[in-house]
Amino acid sequence: MDLTLDGLTVVTDGRTLVDDLSLKAGDGQVVGLVGPNGSGKSTALRCVYRALRPTAGVVRVGGDDLSRWPVRRSAQTIAAATQDAAVDLDFTVAEVVALGRAPHLRGNRPLSARERDLCDRMMDLLDVRHLAGRGVLTLSGGERQRVFLARALVQEPRILVLDEPTNHLDVRHQVGLLSLLRDLERTVLVVLHDLNLAAAACDRLGVLAGGRLVAGGDPAEILTPRLIHDVFGVTATVVRHPGTGVPQLLYSMKGP
Repeated sequence: MDLTLDGLTVVTDGRTLVDDLSLKAGDGQVVGLVGPNGSGKSTALRCVYRALRPTAGVVRVGGDDLSRWPVRRSAQTIAAATQDAAVDLDFTVAEVVALGRAPHLRGNRPLSARERDLCDRMMDLLDVRHLAGRGVLTLSGGERQRVFLARALVQEPRILVLDEPTNHLDVRHQVGLLSLLRDLERTVLVVLHDLNLAAAACDRLGVLAGGRLVAGGDPAEILTPRLIHDVFGVTATVVRHPGTGVPQLLYSMKGP
């Protein structure tokens, strides 16, 4: 299912956080948003998972105006794992993951055998099944991040929205997660700060600065030394990964 941001604008307290952003993630594509802190990436995502209403513009899902959908339908179609995801009570990991089925349940219906198996498989996939009986508040940041990702996948969304999903993860779990995104066959819109990970994981990138889209396209086309300098203010050499051919950035510690 494709996802389109059509002229998205968000103004808060007189500040324009996102300015006329238009971007499309085609069915099954992994599209990354990159840019400096405060460039509007997370704000744009909040409009997609309906935590924020845009001031202007439209989020379209499969061509439909998302704002016209019932909330339950949105939750059945779009799952999000965000930087500020949290739980206030010390639910077990298994209970938190099972909450991903909430949009699909009516009343107090218990999980079916298929749904329980789905929860187990997603916990296996995110390497948290051995934590199933632990209280989520006792976990490390990286463990908790993987639990919230498992919960999002248990929703069985058509569209997955991820805000810095590699935050707190060690290298093994970073690589594993980004490989998973490539294999999911779902539409993914993901914010990443690590440009090398973004280049390896994403089919297309949108580069934001000051709330506006300043470049978009294939990572190999847009991740140039000039763009890195102009947008991020650092000097970088772009090389090709010897195994995959994707662009990788080598930063100069001397500055521009």
